[in-house]
Amino acid sequence: MNKKRRWIIKLVAATLSAALFCTIAGLGALDYPDTVLSDFLYQHESVTDGEIKVIGMDQKAIDELGPMPGPRSYMAKAIEYLNRDPENRPAVIAIDVLYDAPSSNPEDDAALIKACKEAGNVVLAGFATIGSEVVVEENGDFRMDREAVRNWSEPIEDLLDVTSLGHINAMEDTDAILRHAILGIDVPGKGFVYSMPRVVYEMYCDYNGITPNPLPKTSTNLNRYYVNFTKKGGGYYERISFADLVKGMEELENQTEETDSKKKGLSFKGKIVYIGPYTVGLGDYYFTAVDHAAPMYGVEWMANLTDNFIDGFYPRHASQMLQLVLLFFICFGALLFFYDRHVIHAVAAEVGAVVLWIVFCLIAYRCRIVLHVLWVPLFVTVLFIASVALNYLRAAREKRRVQNTFGHYVDPSIMNTLLEQGPSALELGGKMYDIAVLFVDVRGFTTMSENMDPPTVVEIVNRYLTLTTECIIKNHGVLDKFVGDCTMAFWNAPIAQEDPVYLACCAAMDMVEGSKALGEELQKRFGRSVSFGIGVNWGPAVVGNIGAPKRMDYTAIGDTVNTSARLEANAPGGQILISRAVADQLGDRAECTSLGSTIKLKGKAEGFEILRLDSLKRE
Repeated sequence: MNKKRRWIIKLVAATLSAALFCTIAGLGALDYPDTVLSDFLYQHESVTDGEIKVIGMDQKAIDELGPMPGPRSYMAKAIEYLNRDPENRPAVIAIDVLYDAPSSNPEDDAALIKACKEAGNVVLAGFATIGSEVVVEENGDFRMDREAVRNWSEPIEDLLDVTSLGHINAMEDTDAILRHAILGIDVPGKGFVYSMPRVVYEMYCDYNGITPNPLPKTSTNLNRYYVNFTKKGGGYYERISFADLVKGMEELENQTEETDSKKKGLSFKGKIVYIGPYTVGLGDYYFTAVDHAAPMYGVEWMANLTDNFIDGFYPRHASQMLQLVLLFFICFGALLFFYDRHVIHAVAAEVGAVVLWIVFCLIAYRCRIVLHVLWVPLFVTVLFIASVALNYLRAAREKRRVQNTFGHYVDPSIMNTLLEQGPSALELGGKMYDIAVLFVDVRGFTTMSENMDPPTVVEIVNRYLTLTTECIIKNHGVLDKFVGDCTMAFWNAPIAQEDPVYLACCAAMDMVEGSKALGEELQKRFGRSVSFGIGVNWGPAVVGNIGAPKRMDYTAIGDTVNTSARLEANAPGGQILISRAVADQLGDRAECTSLGSTIKLKGKAEGFEILRLDSLKRE
């Protein structure tokens, strides 16, 4: 396969893979695992300044005061106790209890109204029932509003007149985890109502004379925004029970010494105080992004949101379309890199890409941008695994092709080198090498074959060709081809060899010795014998895959090859003819007889010396 075609295939594969992954991500198939991984990466507890205190309607309060939230007079006592000292009163008291109807005891209502009015720092809860509703547009069209405010509950009028109001709605994501808060709700007939944490925060700023941080940017009809959690469940709770406040007020009225020491340990000066249910039995709890396993009570959820406003750190989800475009190009580039890449380099790139993406996500988060953590690591890993698998299968296929092409006539050491080259070993083209070329032919075979049946002729040919092949492979040569009863081989290509001429001549001598035993056997069986004529030459030649893409031969061509063939054609049976170039390479390791110019080779000028190799010293 040519390089251009391979590049086209890579580009098409990269484009289709990237488009497929973007489609999978865009359709939301990975939303759940992605949000879980994002929670793990982004959400961690941090140190707070202690400005928020949580007072729990906990099991102690139930045991000591009865069912919660208890009579409203209890809450009145708690508010009065917190504000008992004007110099040490809280900045804000937020009550996570819904007082949307008069109590059965008007005196309790009156006590709570009086306490809230005198305090002036109380925030009470409103709650919206949200659901689907058919909406009629101005042009008469109908649409379904899935986040419509179907009902609104707020404190009774007299309480509402003396307190501030904030909604306490919380809406979990589809996996029942709280990650987003509702900044405000547009209540029909009333207007826009901010969340209790925002109202509390602005009152806290007013108390301290500071400018509030800007509002977070929101999305959807319910004005939701992403929450950066500060604490897990229990992080704001200092084991101060609602019962402590109520009983503390009773003891203060009784003017006991014990109260004086106790009240000194409960300092709420300038703090934000949240009061609300703090036991599973009361049902006001959620599972959040900062901890999927342990519940967080509603008052601590709102404490986290308040800290969010104090920090002014509001991360926002990056544009989905922008992330999909980024994912496309990352996947596109990853496949181009992994394709045909060595596995070690591919592993390093895959690990590097995953680590860099996670680091990039963390940096982006600190810059208030929330990215999908899972997309890139998952798809890059999938591409890596798929590419490694495909590369392995492709390499195995190419290995089989190389083995099928060369395995029957190439020395194993040469075969290993060709396998390392992979597909390039099968590409058309050649390189110039200095090679030793050997031709060997059977003398007298044509005459003998005329008097034999075809099966016998084939048997004899196969015996001789097997002998020549074994001698070539034994001496690390490349068996080029068979032409009838003639065999061609060469040395020093495609990899350089030590002493290639000597190896070629060793193969020639082995053939002569082997033909003697084979000739004796044939004489006994058929009454006829044959012998080898061999020619060996040394010089430059072009070696490579010659032919067409669908039919090629790994062969050598050039004058050196032609001269070797002509030496073989002129060699009598049982003799090895060599050129002066071969004799010079052998030196004193060989005994040669110069034939001078008694033999004329076609295409060779006068003075081309031919020698007969008589013997060879074996190393």
